[in-house]
Amino acid sequence: MKKSNNRDNMPEQKSDLEERVVFVNRCAKVVKGGRRFSFSAVVVVGDRNGKVGYGFGKANEVAEAIRKSTELAKKSMTPVCMRDRTIPHEVRGSFDGGKVLLKPASPGTGVIAGGGMRVVLEVSGIRDVLGKSMGSSNKLNVVKATLDALSKLRSKEQIAAMRQVQV
Repeated sequence: MKKSNNRDNMPEQKSDLEERVVFVNRCAKVVKGGRRFSFSAVVVVGDRNGKVGYGFGKANEVAEAIRKSTELAKKSMTPVCMRDRTIPHEVRGSFDGGKVLLKPASPGTGVIAGGGMRVVLEVSGIRDVLGKSMGSSNKLNVVKATLDALSKLRSKEQIAAMRQVQV
């Protein structure tokens, strides 16, 4: 007879988070019997409403690496400052060799960015933005640089409150 877990009796809750795999890397270790493969994965998770996070997981199987990185991404979610469907001002972000530039765009422009930057911007809910990756093309560093740039965004109200002036 099978024991019942509490998880079996609980109704599955629908998550409104969007998960996107940015890349999966295969690493080979040569041992006496042949090659041993291990995998790493970068996943970006967002609610398309101003919150985004990333995760980097490693495992001996692709599915397990993606699962681990998804869990880490959900834990690392941070809010993003937006104005309508775009960003409030031009901003630069960097992490190691990855450097990115983000500029606000007029409505209807769409997300003009490539690679890991596009994924981060789309799942965060930003719909009109111009992006340029100017440094390394390493996808993990580009994702981290994009999140660094998004964390530097401030609204007019936040800047006025810091300067203690009225808008």
